[in-house]
Amino acid sequence: MFTEYPTIHTNMWDAIWAVPVVILIVLVAKWLFRVKSSWLSTVATIAALILSVFISHRGNLAAGIFMGVFYSGAAIGVIYSVKQSYLAYRAG
Repeated sequence: MFTEYPTIHTNMWDAIWAVPVVILIVLVAKWLFRVKSSWLSTVATIAALILSVFISHRGNLAAGIFMGVFYSGAAIGVIYSVKQSYLAYRAG
């Protein structure tokens, strides 16, 4: 009964629009609301879960939570990798 994985219907459009929207939300929160860097991953996770559960995978809570975690991880990974690449470029 609880041993089956949820069926997740996703496509490339989820990754193309969801991750950039989460990145924009995180950057707006950082610049306008002065959110500390230590809270950016929390902001990304909350934003991604809201987008995923209520927009991308409406009607399938398990898929929404599952994909929301991946959206937030991708967004934070992009933000921090760009930051570290910039710092390495400036140092070198």
